[in-house]
Parts: sequence; structure tokens; C-alpha cells
Amino acid sequence: MFCPKCGSMLIPKQGKVECSCGYKKDEAGDFKIKQELEEKEEVQLIDKEVEIRPLDKDAECPECGHKGALYRTQQTRASDEPETKFYECEKCHHRWRDYS
Repeated sequence: MFCPKCGSMLIPKQGKVECSCGYKKDEAGDFKIKQELEEKEEVQLIDKEVEIRPLDKDAECPECGHKGALYRTQQTRASDEPETKFYECEKCHHRWRDYS
């Protein structure tokens, strides 16, 4: 059933129907609302979030000289500028950034 005043769907409440615009009708009519509930799956909580980052094999650590660093990119300047790469050395875990 739809509201004759605004055209929205009427909501049945305690033997009558109401609309969000304020329209009310005392008789709900012959319609029924059927609701089927789905069985919920069990949710498994994660103890620790793991960040997966790509490896840049050519990046050289300025601290230990090791070649190979994990990196992530982030937009730190204006949108028309390139992203900044943040590196972390695989070996000594030193962190640095590349602005190029």
C-alpha cells in the first residue's frame, strides 16, 4: 500500500498504517508482512592486523646498505604531485622516504 498524500510506502503499526509524511489510516487492510531471518555465520575476530607491503629489490638502505626494502605509498602533497614512497629495510628495519 502506498500513501495517497505523498506516494511513499505505508508502514503497518499496531493494526493501522502510517507514513513518514504524517498520514495515518486506522485499518491496515488484508496485507501481511513476512520476514525471514537468515542463519548468521560465525564471525572470527583477528587478534592482530597484518599489513602486507610490496618489496622493492632495488631500494638500498641508507643505514646498512642492504638491497631490498618494503614500501608503501601515500599522497602527502598536492594531488597533481607524485606520491611519496615510505621504505622500511628488510634487514635492519630502518625507515626512510623517497620524494621522487
